[in-house]
Amino acid sequence: MANKAKKHGLIFRPHFKTHQSRIIGSWFKQFGVNKITVSSVQMAKYFSNDWKDITIAFPLNIREIDSINMLAKEIQLNLCIENLESIDFLIKKLKFKVGFFIKIDTGYNRTGIANDQYEVIDEILKKERLSEKVNFLGFLSHAGHTYQAKNPGEVLDIHKDTLDKLSVLKNYYFEEYPELVVSIGDTPSCSISEEFDNINEIRPGNFVFYDLMQLNLGSCKFDQIGIALACPVVAKHTNRNEIIIHGGAVHFSKESIKINNSVVYGILVKLNKGGWKNYPEAFYVTKLSQEHGTLKVNGKLLHEIKIGEMIGVIPVHSCLTPNLMQKYLSTEDEFIDTL
Repeated sequence: MANKAKKHGLIFRPHFKTHQSRIIGSWFKQFGVNKITVSSVQMAKYFSNDWKDITIAFPLNIREIDSINMLAKEIQLNLCIENLESIDFLIKKLKFKVGFFIKIDTGYNRTGIANDQYEVIDEILKKERLSEKVNFLGFLSHAGHTYQAKNPGEVLDIHKDTLDKLSVLKNYYFEEYPELVVSIGDTPSCSISEEFDNINEIRPGNFVFYDLMQLNLGSCKFDQIGIALACPVVAKHTNRNEIIIHGGAVHFSKESIKINNSVVYGILVKLNKGGWKNYPEAFYVTKLSQEHGTLKVNGKLLHEIKIGEMIGVIPVHSCLTPNLMQKYLSTEDEFIDTL
């Protein structure tokens, strides 16, 4: 991903909400990364000793102004604004200068200002020009609807639509703000596409591990997935060809995808000393409750896998599973702490 950013002349500001680890974060420095993205003020504080240019890619929560001021005193802090109330509050309450992006919705419909709402954008920028406490950096968007795509072609179609909308926006404001940055962040687009016209910055995060969803989308190959959840086998039900693991919604989350019209929460892998390998046949986690996970297997595997054995499961969404587990064990038997 660092090479792709370099190839296209892009700022590479990876999102650290996926791994949430200072140790893993330090690996990025080997690839020339010096700016990062996070999803909360708490996460920004956690990484602020090691990283001095941090964007919080989440709409400003004005109730955290005290922590924001503490951070802004120490680092280059960049916030996301999407309404007039937030910019007014910042101008009144900030003690130190911050940068800000205007968050743009290009079709995900989660949050952000619609890309054609020029009146709201103009009002925010008018207020910015009257204050020395805030510095407009550009437009930030997340095309999260690529995660609902059915194939790489659909990812590319969404990506092109995002680029088109952001290009119009950039061209509209470019004369007045020639240094404005346009920032995008979804892993599927950043992995699959080679087109980044009028984009200045990419912020993917999930790619650090990838997962079953990304594999299903075509964002990665199986051997590029870097995370599996180790789960103990606690029961077997031979009449149903099912294995029960201690790995439920509190470990995986209930994020799912559909494979062959079946709801899937993860795929079984065989753990070994160097990591894991896939089975010749695909076996999926097909049901989750709070602590339980159910795997459908065949009779042969049901006989081979023993009660108490540790098995591996590639999660559907690797941003959520590490956040729930809060620690890693590397293939070198090193425990890695997280936020």
